[in-house]
Amino acid sequence: MTLLALGLNHKTAPVDIRERVAFTPEKLPVALRELSANDMVSEVAILSTCNRTELYCGIEGEDSRAVREWFSRFHELNPEEVEPFFYIHPDKMAVRHILRVASGLDSLVLGEPQILGQMKQAYSTATQAGTAGQLLNRLFQHTFTVAKQVRTDTAIGASPVSVAFAAVSLARQIFSDLSQHTALLIGAGETIELVARHLHESGIGRIIVANRTVEKAHKLASEFGGYAIALSEIPDHLQEADLVISSTASQLPILGKGAVESALKQRKHRPMLMVDIAVPRDIESQVGELEDVFLYTVDDLQEIIQEGLRSRQEAAKQAEEIIDTQVTHFMSWLRSLSAVETIREFRHANEALRDEVLQAALRQLHSGKSPEFVVNELARQLTNKLMHSPCNSLKQAGYDGRPELLEAARELFNLKLTDQ
Repeated sequence: MTLLALGLNHKTAPVDIRERVAFTPEKLPVALRELSANDMVSEVAILSTCNRTELYCGIEGEDSRAVREWFSRFHELNPEEVEPFFYIHPDKMAVRHILRVASGLDSLVLGEPQILGQMKQAYSTATQAGTAGQLLNRLFQHTFTVAKQVRTDTAIGASPVSVAFAAVSLARQIFSDLSQHTALLIGAGETIELVARHLHESGIGRIIVANRTVEKAHKLASEFGGYAIALSEIPDHLQEADLVISSTASQLPILGKGAVESALKQRKHRPMLMVDIAVPRDIESQVGELEDVFLYTVDDLQEIIQEGLRSRQEAAKQAEEIIDTQVTHFMSWLRSLSAVETIREFRHANEALRDEVLQAALRQLHSGKSPEFVVNELARQLTNKLMHSPCNSLKQAGYDGRPELLEAARELFNLKLTDQ
């Protein structure tokens, strides 16, 4: 059986192609069962995200044509529409690929952790559909262990490489315990949603979301246990905020120096961290002149992001070393499978010989032979029967001039040359 990883991602295919070949959660179990019904495919799992669609299969032989044809047919595409964007990795390359993907080394954002959860969901779906067998079970369990090792032993996910992550990392540096603080998020777009998610994961005490459309703010706030306000209500709540992060599409500033001064008086001049990641800026630059305000702009965060990226790139080198070792371990296990059937047949044949000799010994005991005689006879016959076939093969190997087989026998039976 050949292990195969086949797919396309953000590096090989444009978004319009990725959209057309994505598997929806509803279609995924159907797709798994349909592909596994192919005589050439014994096992299959499918990973489908916004940035990648990948199939991990156990196939008979080495030809991936059956999988490629099914893929195009399932998505109602002509093969020439999608095949130029494929990458195809067999065996060792497939193992390396899945380990790199799960560890965040092949992601759009280096080291991002979400892909591991998506990988676990893909495995769970394949397990529930009954399409993951011995090969994929072992592969995915090994993958999860390696990804955890990469996270534990390297700093691949420790440094900020996105504006949202950088803003929250800055807040964690200034406020040692975020659970005691309140964050005011201005806007409700994708960036603010990521900020809210990072803050929630970091244990922020309270979240207030302010947006021009209150319904949209409420939808985001409710996901993280916060509450929503309109932009016009910001002056009434600004004094509650220890941390203000703003990202809107407004062409004019939303927060001015006067409103912040008023809030500081109500706070009795307890410091405020303000991060303006909007372009044009949401917070007037004069706010940074206030004594109790730490104001950062998107340009300030870029320095943090670049430093974080350099840190992750260094960690990625360490991760690749871990993966090199773990690929070798998995391939050793995979090669060991070829010996399983031989071991099973060998054991079965010897157990049959054992049973034959044991039955003869029991008959001798029942006929009145002494136990000592029966035990000695059992040992003699069992030894002769176990050695008969190997000895004949070794004699034939000597007769045929096959020293390599004799040498293999010495290694197999752990024999040492005796002094002549």
